[in-house]
Amino acid sequence: MSKYYLVVNPYGGTRKGLAILEKVKPIFAKAGAEVEIKETRYAGHARVMINSLDFNGYDGFCAIGGDGTMHELVNGMLTRQDKKKIPLGLITGGTGNSFMHDLNCLDPVVAAKRIVQNRLRKLDIAEVDAAGETIYGFNIVGWGLPTDINILADKMRWLGGQRYNVASVLEVLKNTVRLAKITIDGQTIAGDYGFILGCNTIHTGNAMKMAPLDQIDDGLIDLIILRKAGRMKLLSLFTKIFKGGHVGDPVVHYHQVKEFSIVPLEDHTLNIDGELVGNTPIHVKMLPGAVQVLV
Repeated sequence: MSKYYLVVNPYGGTRKGLAILEKVKPIFAKAGAEVEIKETRYAGHARVMINSLDFNGYDGFCAIGGDGTMHELVNGMLTRQDKKKIPLGLITGGTGNSFMHDLNCLDPVVAAKRIVQNRLRKLDIAEVDAAGETIYGFNIVGWGLPTDINILADKMRWLGGQRYNVASVLEVLKNTVRLAKITIDGQTIAGDYGFILGCNTIHTGNAMKMAPLDQIDDGLIDLIILRKAGRMKLLSLFTKIFKGGHVGDPVVHYHQVKEFSIVPLEDHTLNIDGELVGNTPIHVKMLPGAVQVLV
């Protein structure tokens, strides 16, 4: 019989965690799986749990949530003192669900059914050296617009998932100057950039198809570099992102790499998996198949 930890936040995200839990518990019961439910009591509690709980006798560590929850699980597990790992399972329940968009699994019931099948898939992880601090990312590592958009979107939570889209338009209109040096495969280039975004998933934010060629298990991170452009040009590109139509535009450079570095003229906070954590300068290195996920 399979046995899983299942973490739920009664208060965060869409505040539907407990309702989703009641929907998925019968899925585990029908599969004959034992579930040990853990409720989080504060921000970052899921990270503390997976960093310290005993994995012996368990087949997976699952959680109801979105990209932020997954970020906690990845960072908590990969910083364990005993270096032990366990397959991760995510049951869709956040406002940002980029990872589950990639897996075509936005229904929490479907996600639970996939978990109990115990089918595993490898997930690459980005190891980010952020000014000497190590942070792990499974979704995105962003500098420039992605950070500024997230800062603004966090103030507009009343808009739900659409806050990312509204914040994107407002930040594009600011057209902020961002000077930086980027090193890719040993070659350094400098310029004024709208953003630099390393993607380990196709989708970013709320269904933006930022990296349409990405695969979560190819050992590479898809690096999208937007050179500085006028406001109207940026707005026109924004409308194309949802279908991946921005790729191929002359101001958009698309690379698939194993590592890259960003050294901006002025240091700034990063957007890693939708979380505002770490600071530049950064060096990003991919860890192929560092985590297994129940999909």
